[in-house]
Amino acid sequence: MKSSLDKIFKLSEHNTDIKTELLAGFTSFVTMAYIIFVNPQIMSLTGMDLGAIFVGTCLAAAMACFIMGFYSNWPVGLAPGMGLNAFFTFTVVGEMGYSWEVALGAVFIAGILFFIMSITKLRRWMLDSIPLSLRIAMGCGVGLFIGFIGLKSGGIVVSNDATFLSLGNFDNTETLLAAIGFLLISVLAIRKITGAIIIGVLVITFASLFLNLVEFNGVVSYPPELSPTLMKLDIIGALDVAMISIIMSFLFVNLFDTAGTLLGVATRAKIIDQNGNAKNLDKALLADSGSSIFGTFFGCSPVTSYVESSAGVEAGGRTGLTAVTVGLLFLLAIFFSPIAIMVPAYATSGALIYVSILMLSGMEKLDWSDFSELLPALIIIVMIPLTFSIANGIALGFIAYVVLKIGKGDINKISSGAWFLTLIFLSKFIFL
Repeated sequence: MKSSLDKIFKLSEHNTDIKTELLAGFTSFVTMAYIIFVNPQIMSLTGMDLGAIFVGTCLAAAMACFIMGFYSNWPVGLAPGMGLNAFFTFTVVGEMGYSWEVALGAVFIAGILFFIMSITKLRRWMLDSIPLSLRIAMGCGVGLFIGFIGLKSGGIVVSNDATFLSLGNFDNTETLLAAIGFLLISVLAIRKITGAIIIGVLVITFASLFLNLVEFNGVVSYPPELSPTLMKLDIIGALDVAMISIIMSFLFVNLFDTAGTLLGVATRAKIIDQNGNAKNLDKALLADSGSSIFGTFFGCSPVTSYVESSAGVEAGGRTGLTAVTVGLLFLLAIFFSPIAIMVPAYATSGALIYVSILMLSGMEKLDWSDFSELLPALIIIVMIPLTFSIANGIALGFIAYVVLKIGKGDINKISSGAWFLTLIFLSKFIFL
């Protein structure tokens, strides 16, 4: 078995061994396992069955990790992405009124486009032609978006007729627990405790159980039925002109987030060649884009590579065996559905707020000296949460970018990709 694994994953070539890879896989899983609680909570607000989404999340993540591990031999874990699941729920279904089946169809189409881009030169053209400032802003804006959702779901921020928003009531036990959850996760993370997020979620859940705020339904059980969401995507319904900006948002946020995550993990894992290029990057992108496609079959928003995989890399993970280990643990997690169903929304709000702060860290990479680059980026970051729409925030940022570059006299610096997307977003506002 040892020689077989060494042959499949090239362990010796990467100066690692089975024990190290298994430990790294466990480390990565613990840091990203919060998604099995958070994703069902968010997606179920569309009307999707909570138990089915829990199983779908675990299955989609497991299969994606297997593909990444066996095909690309990268130590990267994958699961339904944070941010786009909120966009799926609150914007596409909640605000725009599409059914979750049609929204899944849009994710499927975006996944197909991502896959096509990954096997052609379109990917390189798009990555190179979209301004770096706007790429950074997309990730930061999505982060602020899910942070706002976390504040809202925890009751820390509430609506107010006079001021639109105001601070919640901390006399409310659930609101207090949400705030404590965030502080607990932050303290654990600062002290570099592995699995800080999932520990925080579970501690608040068990505290809620002790306070009789939730009902105990056991720990282990046979997995819930997947049939309520299995193969329910409506591709025909997503072939609507009004869905173009939605599909583009799913596509580009996923593309840029994936590319940034994979390159970051590759650098830490030292799978960079002499020219500074990541080895098997094309295979890793194909694994990621393919995972987004079949993830819709299980009822999931875009499946993507997790930056939390860097924790496993720090633990010594260097090959696909790390990713396969993460996948096996996601499969095992299917049998712990009673815990996932028991987790209240306010127990996950601290996780959302913490993750959002991590995503905002990219703002330090913005060029604060060039306002023609900075202002459009800030517009995206601010307008995504304020319009409660990733698509609208990105659209406003791209339009502002083109206008400011023209106004500055730098029209020749506007890339073809920026022109292309700006025209699409302008058409959306004018004709739809």
